[in-house]
Amino acid sequence: MELFSTPWWSALLAIILIDLVLAGDNAIVIALAARNLPPHLQKKAIVWGAAGAIVVRSVMTVGVVWLLKIPGLMLVGGLGLLWVAYQLLADQGDKEHAGPAASTFWGAMKTIVIADALMGIDNVLGVAGAAHGAFDLVIIGLLVSVPIVVFGSTMVLKLVERFPVIIKLGAAVLAFTAANMIVGERWLDPIYGGPDSLPSAQTLHSAAAWATYALAIAGVLAAGWWANRRSKAAASATAQQS
Repeated sequence: MELFSTPWWSALLAIILIDLVLAGDNAIVIALAARNLPPHLQKKAIVWGAAGAIVVRSVMTVGVVWLLKIPGLMLVGGLGLLWVAYQLLADQGDKEHAGPAASTFWGAMKTIVIADALMGIDNVLGVAGAAHGAFDLVIIGLLVSVPIVVFGSTMVLKLVERFPVIIKLGAAVLAFTAANMIVGERWLDPIYGGPDSLPSAQTLHSAAAWATYALAIAGVLAAGWWANRRSKAAASATAQQS
């Protein structure tokens, strides 16, 4: 991908939006990890925890970018990212962010690094998929995601609360990225075309690709809407019975 080209900027915007949308849960856990520490240790724990998070995310992202080059894993990663996009929209009820807080500096730092490793999988997969193997975009994605996750919990939450459409937009971007990964899967070249595809079949390949994009985005948004509707109906029925 050529540096500063239109596809490069499009991928960068997608990565930033993915970071903003998926960073909320991670940031909350990290903020709570150090809440029981003395004030003079809280900032220190977050800063050193951020350093550990950078190392963890770097290894995870580079590993995912490398793994996605293995035949078949682009398809698996795309399907997994579709599930992440759906989960982003589906009403999961009250999430248990609070977990046990650490009471020591090293305990808080360990919690921050582990939380970022476990909860950052969806973010890493989204960034790796949007970057399409461009390591400059992967590095920028890391630089953008870490401060958002570690320091941006309040900003992210206020932004999402003020503009709820960001969640739907982010889910749509993730669905598009997932479809892009599926379309780019080498095993599916007979359907979507590849370097060796015949020019006469390009129209059919393009139609199949655009149909996949549309189905992924519409499917995720519709499934999220349906899940929320069922959740609200169940909550209403429970309230009436009580």
